[in-house]
Amino acid sequence: MSIDATLRLLSKASGLSVADIATAIPRAGIGTVNAWLKGEKLPGREQIDALARAFGVPASALLSELASTLDPARTKGEHELLAAYRALGTRQQGALLEVARSMKPRTSRK
Repeated sequence: MSIDATLRLLSKASGLSVADIATAIPRAGIGTVNAWLKGEKLPGREQIDALARAFGVPASALLSELASTLDPARTKGEHELLAAYRALGTRQQGALLEVARSMKPRTSRK
């Protein structure tokens, strides 16, 4: 699950509004929190710690997803493709995998 989806779920589960979250986070206004919830921006380390405290979860619960989506071994296109894949439903993911597999170059056997 992406960090923005995690934040949205935690916000809903905790009953915290965007304004409540912004108040609990250093140097984060309502606009910034909205951008995090929409996946337009990523919170910094200090903000991750404050978010974890506000939601009562370990920071690692937020950082593990962030780390996996920002794997430096992946190219920007791979990050975008992974994010788009994760946004699809299960059936759509299966269909996309079928298409991708059909595009894989076939090795010739001699």
